[in-house]
Order: sequence, then structure tokens, then C-alpha cells
Amino acid sequence: MSNTLPSELIHSLEGLPGFNRESFMRVHTAADKITSLRLNPHKLNAAKAEQVLAALSPNAVSRVPWSSQGYYLPQRPSFTFDPFFHAGAYYVQEASSMFVEQALRAAVDLSQDLRVLDLCAAPGGKSTLLQSLISEDSVLVANEVIKPRAAVLADNLTKWGSANVVVTNNDPRDFSRLPGYFDVMVIDAPCSGSGLFRREPELIPEWSPENVVLCSQRQQRILADVMPALKEGGILIYSTCSFSREEDEQIMDWLLGHFELENIPVPLQESWHIVPAFSAEHNSAGYRFYPDLLAGEGFFIACFRKKTGEAGRKLKEQKNTFLSAKEAGKLANWIAYPEKYDYLLHQEEVLVLPKNLAKDISLLQQQLYIRKAGVKAGQLGQKELIPDHQLAASTLVSANIPGVNLSLQEALLYLRKEDPGIATDVKGWALMRYEDMNLGWAKMLPNRMNNYYPKELRILKEISGM
Repeated sequence: MSNTLPSELIHSLEGLPGFNRESFMRVHTAADKITSLRLNPHKLNAAKAEQVLAALSPNAVSRVPWSSQGYYLPQRPSFTFDPFFHAGAYYVQEASSMFVEQALRAAVDLSQDLRVLDLCAAPGGKSTLLQSLISEDSVLVANEVIKPRAAVLADNLTKWGSANVVVTNNDPRDFSRLPGYFDVMVIDAPCSGSGLFRREPELIPEWSPENVVLCSQRQQRILADVMPALKEGGILIYSTCSFSREEDEQIMDWLLGHFELENIPVPLQESWHIVPAFSAEHNSAGYRFYPDLLAGEGFFIACFRKKTGEAGRKLKEQKNTFLSAKEAGKLANWIAYPEKYDYLLHQEEVLVLPKNLAKDISLLQQQLYIRKAGVKAGQLGQKELIPDHQLAASTLVSANIPGVNLSLQEALLYLRKEDPGIATDVKGWALMRYEDMNLGWAKMLPNRMNNYYPKELRILKEISGM
């Protein structure tokens, strides 16, 4: 696949602050690939984080300077064959896009209880980042309009392990039915993708000036459709992986021309080499990432506060079936701090919901198609809970549940949904673990083990040397 950049793209970037034709072209023809990831602070303490990073890279890792949990790896390992990856210890995310953290910190009091929307969320990089930053009593709605991508998003948020998340599969215009609902909206808009050409050269033939214009029009439509859902004083973070003015500075001017917004500056450090970009009409500030100036792909981001908006919709009475205190008591041994949650019965499955999410779930259900809400605990049978994988992957699962620590080879066999052939005194339901991190469920029977790792998540690649 040729890495030759379209001449029309290069010509369109001439005159942009920070653009250097020579070094820009050179970095796109170089063979260097950057690998970065972001650790899961809800699953890793400092010692465990060191262990995970050491397992990924025998050579020293380095920090992503604008991220509290981001790291560069000197080489790309096989994440598929790393049980820590399957345990949700980290998310492999492009470094530039981790800058969303800085925009959020600049604009939002993260100690408050927030309703946050990640509108174009799949596969889940920004959603897992947002969830890591918001308070435990906040609610994150992660949306993806394309159904198969929404499934991937749900799987990645399950792996991340937190309960204060809803995954929806809706068109942006559906959110206008929730006027003034969200405190924060992150819109990483579909774009022409020029910022990813170094990493994904197969995208280059799809680029054209006409496609840039179409993307710009689509971005405007998405923003207009969803804007009613942002409350007065709410924060909009807009980003693309495009270098084009039409999708970046011109969108900033379009936003300020059509809505009552104010631009919010995001503090930069000079050593980051992020280039401020100012729109022609309103002189609003955005930020452009050039791959020849920093260790990351092409990216653009801008931040706004909504000055006027509708009041939030009054919540309707709950119409859901919550477990009685007696029924919920059957889950007490499975959940850490069970009193912190409400338990919703949905299609014979028990969903564990934080109090704030339980309060809002009826309204969200009435207006949106929900793919995932909270943590699915499992089916409550006559004698016992039949636990769901979501519970095993979550940070809610009780530390008192029996577990079996697997070796690397055993863990990989388990993740292939095979029998790792372990000997243990544990009986009944047990958590399969790798280095004390949960991978999934198994049921230990007298002469065998039933592997309950989800079929759709299993490792399909052959494991060399096994």
C-alpha cells in the first residue's frame, strides 16, 4: 500500500500554523509506528501497574505527557496473547486522542456528579478514558450508531469493568428527545481521516476534497441534531482525526455562528508541541496534533461551553422491576458493597445499577435503544445465581468469591475456551484469574471444569509453542 499523500491534501494544508511540508511528508514515509496504551486506574494499583507495564515491555516505557495513565511502548507486543489485556488492565489507544483528558480537566469540575455523553464512541477509547475520570456517582452514556460497532463498544466497556455506564445504539437526532440532559458531550466526529494516514495508509485512496466537504456537512448535521441535549452551562468537546480546515476551524466558526456557545481554552505545555489553531471568523482556539512534531497521530480538538439551553426533562416514575430487599440479598455474597447499588430485573437477568443510574434508567429506556446498562450479574435461579461474564469482568465482584490463579499457558488455554487442565480444591463457581486479575467464570466439578468464558470473546489465533 502506497504512503504517497494526495497532492490536493498537501496543498490544502499550506499556510496552516505548524505545518511543515518537508517533515510532514517525511514522517508519513517513515516505517516508525507508535504504540501507546492507557492503564485502567480502577483495576490497577501502583504496584500492579508496574507489573503490567513490565510484562508488556522488558525495555523501559515512557509517559504520554498529556495523559495521567498513558504510556508509550518501545515495541508493539501481541496484545491478543496477553491475559492482562483480556482482564481489562489497559486499553490500547492512540496517544493524541488521550488529550481529551486535558480538555475535560480544563472545563469541568470532575468531583461533581455528571451526565456525560460520548456520542460517536466505538470502539471505546474515549469512553474508557471518560469513565476513568468521572466520579463514581456520575453516569456515562456511550453511543454508537452502527450496530456491530456498538457490540464492540459494549464488550470493551464490559472489560473496563465499571457500573456507571450505559451503551446505546442510536442516531444522534434521537438525543434531542433528552433536552438539557447532559453536562458534558464528547463528539469525536466521523471525518475524512487524514490524521490517520501514517498509521493506516489504506485510508489514503478514499480521501478527496469532495469527501472532506461531505464530512464537514455531516459533522454539522450531527452537532445540530444533538445540541439540544446539552444543558445550559454544559461542555462540548469536539474532535476529529482530520487536518482539514473544513472539518476543524470552519466547524468551530459554524458552531459559534449557530449556537450560543463560548470557546474554552485548554492550557498547553510548550514541550508537548501541540499547535494552537484559531478560526478565521470568531478567532476561537482549537488544537492540532502533527505527527512530525509529537509522538502521536493527526488530531484536532476544541472545547466550548453552552451559554443557553433548555432545562432538563423531569424524570418520569420508574416502570422497571427492581428486586426486593430479600431477593437482592441473594446477591450479597457476589457483590462488593452490595448496599451501594440497586438491582433491576430485565428479561430474567439481574442488572446491577449505581443509585444515580437506577434513578435515570427509566427515562433513558423511554428515549433510547439500550445495548448495555450497568453490570449484568446473571440469572437468579431457585438455588443460586448463574453469574454473567460482565460480573466477572467488573470492579463490583466480591473478593470473597473463590478464585483460581492460572499460569500464562493455562490462562491462554482458558481464553481460547479450552480446558487448561488445572488441579484445584475449589468447588462450584470460581473466578479464573491471571496474576490475581479476573478473566472469567468456570464451574469446578469433581472430575472436570466447565469453561464459561464467552464464545464470542475467545482467542481464535493459534498459540505458538502450545
